[in-house]
Amino acid sequence: MAKSTQSVVVDGPVGDLDTLFLQAEGECRGVAVICHPNPTQGGTNTNKVVQTTAKALSQLGYACYCPNLRGVGASQGEHDHGDGEVDDVLAVVERARADHGDLPLVLAGFSFGGFVAARARERIEADKLLLIGVAVGKYALPTPPVPADTLVIHGEEDDVVPLADVLAWARPQSLPVTVFPGVGHFFHGRLVELANFIKQRF
Repeated sequence: MAKSTQSVVVDGPVGDLDTLFLQAEGECRGVAVICHPNPTQGGTNTNKVVQTTAKALSQLGYACYCPNLRGVGASQGEHDHGDGEVDDVLAVVERARADHGDLPLVLAGFSFGGFVAARARERIEADKLLLIGVAVGKYALPTPPVPADTLVIHGEEDDVVPLADVLAWARPQSLPVTVFPGVGHFFHGRLVELANFIKQRF
């Protein structure tokens, strides 16, 4: 985690949401909410892909909120397989806008968190949707399609969410997928490249 990361508590629909906040570097140009991977497999807001994404966006001027969704860490409530977690994300967005005003919004997520972010995007407007290693085939992603400018990043050698499944989901939408060659689900050894790519696309 970046040295400037702070711990904040967001008032969620079923209680406190333990949230990591990373201040924008320079003038704040937007806010971002970044969702963590599956907590039943150890996913939390300290996940390296989540933190890499937050740091990259903060360097671009986004105030970043990384909540532990319900039932994770010190967050209250119980894991709800992605249903209640969408409500949690909307509560964090409300807090972010209360703190920073009605600035451009990025919804982002890794794996299970990508599924949650995509479902949140169905319910609120966002200026950008970022899905990394999104859990296609594990959960029912939104239909109709996600926005055409959604940024989808996936590892070629992902053994948790096969690339073929992501391409099969993206193909009917004509949705581009950026593939990192030789990379697994957690982007081990390639996090710097991931951060640099995100910064190039925002």
